[in-house]
Amino acid sequence: MKKISILIPCYNEEENVVPMSREVSALFEEQLKDYAYELIFIDNDSKDGTRELLRQICNENPNVKAIFNAKNFGQFNSPYYGMLQSGGDCTILMCCDFQDPLEMIPQFVREWENGYKIVIGIKKSSKENKLMYGLRSIYYKMIKRFSNVEQIEHFTGFGLYDRAFIDVLRTLEDPTPFLRGIVAELGFRRKEIPYEQPKRRAGKTHNNWYSLYDAAMLSFTSYTKIGLRLATFMGVGCGIVSACIAIVYLILKLIYWDRFVAGMAPILIGMFFLGSVQLFFIGFIGEYILSINQRVMKRPLVIEEERINFESCEEKE
Repeated sequence: MKKISILIPCYNEEENVVPMSREVSALFEEQLKDYAYELIFIDNDSKDGTRELLRQICNENPNVKAIFNAKNFGQFNSPYYGMLQSGGDCTILMCCDFQDPLEMIPQFVREWENGYKIVIGIKKSSKENKLMYGLRSIYYKMIKRFSNVEQIEHFTGFGLYDRAFIDVLRTLEDPTPFLRGIVAELGFRRKEIPYEQPKRRAGKTHNNWYSLYDAAMLSFTSYTKIGLRLATFMGVGCGIVSACIAIVYLILKLIYWDRFVAGMAPILIGMFFLGSVQLFFIGFIGEYILSINQRVMKRPLVIEEERINFESCEEKE
């Protein structure tokens, strides 16, 4: 009997973990009876009652496992690490807030059985904030245009991944993994299934402008060279313009030496303009350096504080 792992990262999801575990269990009992399953919750140091509820769920259902992180390791490291801990023939990654539709799991499994190593959900529309969806659309089109690797629009990570792909992830040793880019980069045969993203079942989103910016810059620095190219081209362009202006001023001064007064305004304008350009691109290049620095340090993806039901399941197997 094939085994399917369901991985659900969570952070302050006390209103969702119990309904999620019940609905996943019911799904396998009703629609996926021919498959064994394990449901893995990886908790990113929740501050509410999520961990207490997860302990109760694990005690009641041996198919449910839990990993408690020692601290919050971010929105990318925790799910990636959880995927590496899964033991199924395939692993399905989904959010705990019910914005990834559970009814798509049987579709994923069918396509997996048809030979696809990766089956992913593509968010074609959303019942959430229209402005955020529009801004994401612009970002995806921009990153797709500038990236030297194929990028998948409106892909959040929700999908099914064959064990062969998980084994490849285990060999990467990337301390700052960006799963969405890795899925596109490694070239496994995949199936894309469109869906409409529903609203959160309960609670509030933990994404903010800083976390969205962090995600955007991670993909930008990992899969594009446009920032460095812009710095080079802008520097050359400003240098040429400055040289032309300097030559024009020199000629005018030589011809009208007694009447032409340059004054301080052009100098100040030029200084402020070039200074702002330099500061902008120093910050841009700093993002690339930060990405390099995090990879060079090779710190662990996650430090575990506790794991539940892993040992008992291994003994049964």
